[in-house]
Amino acid sequence: MFESVYVGSRRAKILSTPKHLHETACLGRGKSKMPTSDAVEILLSHNRWATRKLLETCAALTAEQFHQRFEIGPGSLHDTTTHILGAMRRWGDVLAGRQQRPPLEGEKRTPQKLLDLLVEVSGDLEASVGAHAPDELVSRTFEGKSHTFMRGSVLTHVTTHGMHHRAQCLNMLRQLGVDPLPPSAVTEWTMMADPLGKHSQAARPSG
Repeated sequence: MFESVYVGSRRAKILSTPKHLHETACLGRGKSKMPTSDAVEILLSHNRWATRKLLETCAALTAEQFHQRFEIGPGSLHDTTTHILGAMRRWGDVLAGRQQRPPLEGEKRTPQKLLDLLVEVSGDLEASVGAHAPDELVSRTFEGKSHTFMRGSVLTHVTTHGMHHRAQCLNMLRQLGVDPLPPSAVTEWTMMADPLGKHSQAARPSG
């Protein structure tokens, strides 16, 4: 089951209990204890949950289907999901203030290997977000030129970037005849994973 990682307003709790962060970052280890209204927590938790749901669906495909080429995005389910995780890891390195690790793209992995990798990169990203205030600055070098970003902007980019590419994956799955498609919207996360959504039919956004 889904488990929340407490960040943002609960940052001090994470920093004082790194073991707790490690456990909550590992998918499938228990339930969220309470709903969240924190936008940072929602962005991170939904990003991890929706990517996991996508990869779990991909695990039921044949290797040929997982690598089939499409004229959209990075070109295949394998390449697109790898790119999602690669971006999470690259920006996680930026937020952690460490040297960029080699890109994930270019190496073939099974959906299960990518699921295992998701636990690692999402936990690392969430820890880096929780360790600093969102208005602090970080830098990243592109083509020899350094660029500066607010940490909050990086978080927003990483999570919306993932949603953009998951939409491409849903298109590919639809073309492969997969039905039903994996859940991906924030409202679906709210109803399926967040305790408030599972136990209440309160008014929720549509469209």
